[in-house]
Amino acid sequence: MILRNILALCKKHNIAISKLEKEVGLGNGTISSWAKRSPSVENANKVAKFFGVTIDSLQGEDLSTVG
Repeated sequence: MILRNILALCKKHNIAISKLEKEVGLGNGTISSWAKRSPSVENANKVAKFFGVTIDSLQGEDLSTVG
């Protein structure tokens, strides 16, 4: 769910995953790897702060269906 929500936020904000990773200081491919394993709280927090959302919202409701 977290990866799907991050992808939805990237689409909404017109930013590529690779650019997001660079902006928040994550390695190339880190976010995509979250499809198979959960991110650390620290890394999830970096992404949440970037988008101005909470970690709970990244993990919760499917944001791909939200305006």
